[in-house]
Amino acid sequence: MQNIKTESVRTPLAHGPPQGWLAHIDWPVLVFSGGSLVLFTLLSLFNQQAVSDWVSSSFSIATQWFGVYWQILLLLTFFIGLVLAFGRTGDVVLGGTDQPEMSTFRWTSIIMCTLLAGGGVFWAAAEPMAHFTSQPPLFAAEEPGSLSAAHHALAQSFMHWGFLAWAILGSLTGIVFMYLHYEKGLPLKPRTLLYPVFGDKALHGPLASLVDAACVLAVVAGTVGPIGFLGLQVSFGLEKLFGIPDTFATQLAVLLGLIVLYTLSSVSGVTKGIQLLSRFNVVLAVVLMAIIVVFGPTAFISDAFLAAFGIYLDQFIPMATFRADPGWLDWWTVFFWGWFLGYGPLMAMFVARISRGRTIRQMVVLISLLAPVITCVWFTIIGGSGLAFELQQPGVISEPFTGFNLPAALLAITEQLPAGFWMSLAFLVLTTVFVATTGDSMTYAVSMVMTGHDHPHSGVRVFWGVMMGIMAAVLISLGSGSISALQSFIVVTAVPVSLVLLPSLWTAPRIARQMLQQQQGQ
Repeated sequence: MQNIKTESVRTPLAHGPPQGWLAHIDWPVLVFSGGSLVLFTLLSLFNQQAVSDWVSSSFSIATQWFGVYWQILLLLTFFIGLVLAFGRTGDVVLGGTDQPEMSTFRWTSIIMCTLLAGGGVFWAAAEPMAHFTSQPPLFAAEEPGSLSAAHHALAQSFMHWGFLAWAILGSLTGIVFMYLHYEKGLPLKPRTLLYPVFGDKALHGPLASLVDAACVLAVVAGTVGPIGFLGLQVSFGLEKLFGIPDTFATQLAVLLGLIVLYTLSSVSGVTKGIQLLSRFNVVLAVVLMAIIVVFGPTAFISDAFLAAFGIYLDQFIPMATFRADPGWLDWWTVFFWGWFLGYGPLMAMFVARISRGRTIRQMVVLISLLAPVITCVWFTIIGGSGLAFELQQPGVISEPFTGFNLPAALLAITEQLPAGFWMSLAFLVLTTVFVATTGDSMTYAVSMVMTGHDHPHSGVRVFWGVMMGIMAAVLISLGSGSISALQSFIVVTAVPVSLVLLPSLWTAPRIARQMLQQQQGQ
């Protein structure tokens, strides 16, 4: 095996706040990524329909030509990660230190809140109901409206938010980043993932800038979307709960509060604000889950999880490789794969930043196994409760959900629970903090790309935090269509990003074996 050489790398390793930080900003990346986002926003203001049409056509091309590749990429990433974790390389310690920076609970909390994000709350309520009312093609033979159909609806949701989705967000790529940055001094930027293939050419010049900019563009598009949707969703909830008019002014007020929250959290760093928000969110989520399990449809939840998870495992490969209905596939499985792929490099950077001192086994098991199982439990408790209420009283959840109204589905479920008003309010708070934890971590990650430092200057963090909030505010002023177009745009940007992730399939195992030899020889 040939070792990965880094003698010619000219970028110094930096773990502290950079001096003269403006001089360290990667201006080509900033101009290309920031300029593209500003252009998207201006074009949306000028001709929203034209932008939506362009995104739709580009989305169709991306899913048609890259859908199969994405399905294979996620499968290989998951299984290769498991081989590394449970083989001899599983004991390799990552990050250049054998002392974890934070406790396991705090580490797990940040991982869960950052990667699950606010979408995991509304989608947990809505997606099982969507598959229940309109069955996935693979399970179309199930009797509509039956208990079996409910179990299969949950299993399909598990596929989209389970093992494969999580694995692409930091398992193999996390190994590559932690070795090349913390032990070899390469910059903590997406371009570093290509260094084992292209050498110094991946670190300097137009290719390097384009790679970083494409990854930043994908993440900002994917983060602005949830920020904007949160403004729409919380505004909807405030009107339903308190009678506050669901207007742009209300949506803007929600966004301003969110911007302040996640920007301050990002500026305080991963060991302070980001960690505190994540811990609060995990505690609140656990309390709400416990209340639902105890006072909600307890028997249905436990039975449904066991049945649906069994279907998920049994039909894992058929669901992951399903190609029989491209129309359905493009707007469900392939859409989610594109969404998660777009987040891949920067999520992996963030995972690398907070996982120093962990072994390959610890990191892969948490990201690729434990976190997905926890997510499936979460979907069963929230979405499964909705299915139970719908089976008992048809229409009680599906009618508010008509037109794919995600916040209406969530509030319809919480209203059926004891103390429904307070449960609905608690879930709005939970969703807000979930989105804030994604906003602060992605603001931090984008700032790392701009500087190459794992402690980017606070001025860079404030700039990106505020910029994403302003973009969300401008787009929701045009209506939910512009936010939806931006959400679809991340699937378009996932095309180049997925190519950046590809080399990790062979470079991560190579690095893991190399580190094993080094650590065994010490």
